[in-house]
Amino acid sequence: MPASRLLSVLLLLQARGRMSARAIADELHVSVRTAYRDVARLQAAGVPVYAEPGRGGGYQLLDGYRTRLTGMSEGEARALFFAGLPGPAADLGIAAEVIAVRLKLLAALPAGLREEAARIAAVFHLDAPGWYRDPERTPHLPLLVEALLTGRAVDVRYRRWRAPQEVDRRLHPYGLVLKSGTWYLVAAGEKGPATYRVAHVLDAALTDELSDRPPGFDLGAYWASYLDDFRERRYTGTATIRLSPQGRRRLPDNVPPDVVRAVEATATAVGTEGWVEAVIPIESTDHARGELLRLGADVEALAPPELRRTMAETVEILARAYERR
Repeated sequence: MPASRLLSVLLLLQARGRMSARAIADELHVSVRTAYRDVARLQAAGVPVYAEPGRGGGYQLLDGYRTRLTGMSEGEARALFFAGLPGPAADLGIAAEVIAVRLKLLAALPAGLREEAARIAAVFHLDAPGWYRDPERTPHLPLLVEALLTGRAVDVRYRRWRAPQEVDRRLHPYGLVLKSGTWYLVAAGEKGPATYRVAHVLDAALTDELSDRPPGFDLGAYWASYLDDFRERRYTGTATIRLSPQGRRRLPDNVPPDVVRAVEATATAVGTEGWVEAVIPIESTDHARGELLRLGADVEALAPPELRRTMAETVEILARAYERR
């Protein structure tokens, strides 16, 4: 049973007074039976929750009982949302605040709930970065956090892919997103909202210009839309390939999920040895060559002609290299 939900029940009763099991269940999106069990766990942990029977009854805390969630600084209150994310909290420069707020939360819990929280913390760990790469250096991330929290614009020097590669921009930050261990800044520049990879910020300085987010701006909705647009722009064409059974099994470890899904959707049997033919999306000929070569002899590029040709040329160069002694 999540200790966080028990704490939510406790805070609900503290904030609202008497509540029925149905009202608790509706508020926390759980079943009524679960609400009954949660209240029983609180009572077993020593929290003075008592029930008023009859019409208009419900559960409430003994008069005067309060949880001891006191003494939090403004920074610790902000850090509360990162209490279970020590890695990202360290990136943001608030590791010390996260430790402090976690200790204060634990101290405010009854002994039984403290043990439950400690048990859960011991068996769950978040490691956000992906495999096969080191975490990116983001020395300017704390400054961007300050810009967001104080509502100020920031001047940055940014490295992008196209020429000129290094550009100066004044950005109005809207939010930060952590995806697969990589931090992204959503900010408005000269042409409206855009996404910037924080590791590519070469220099940054706060300005005195105020920076207000547009009313109703939804960071989660923006990011979902950005990902949809990225997928549409990412692939510029298609390729027809032939895969062995072994190549098909190895596919998820070597190509993006979109390519795997395309194979599953378009695969047709070829011959009697389990090979299939499929149509996959590709970013470019060079990129597709690099991905497909990972599968070695378990894949054959059939089309477009330029992909088949460059695959053959690369294989010939490799063969000549291995013939030399």
